[in-house]
Amino acid sequence: MAAHEKKDWRFKIAHREAWIGVGLVLFNFLWWFGFAYGLGSKPVSDYQYIWGMPAWFFYSCIIGSLIMIVLVIVVVKAFFKEVPFEEGQEEEKS
Repeated sequence: MAAHEKKDWRFKIAHREAWIGVGLVLFNFLWWFGFAYGLGSKPVSDYQYIWGMPAWFFYSCIIGSLIMIVLVIVVVKAFFKEVPFEEGQEEEKS
C-alpha cells in the first residue's frame, strides 16, 4: 500500500464481523461435540431417547441447530451493519 492510500473503513467492519462468525462456528462445534461425544460415548444400551432419537443426537443436532439459527439471527440484527459496496462512499456517522 502506498503512503498516500488509506485503508478502507469497511475492512474494519468486515474483520469484526468475520471474528464474530468464527466465534459462532466455535460455539456450534463445542456444543455439538460436547453433546455428541459426551452423551454419545455411553454404551447403546444406556442411551436415553427423546422423540425416538438418542438424546445425544437430539441435543447436539436438533437443539443445537435451533440454537444456532436463533443466535445467528440475533447476532446479525444486533452486531452486523450494512455497508455500501460502491467505491468512494464515505463512512456513515451513525
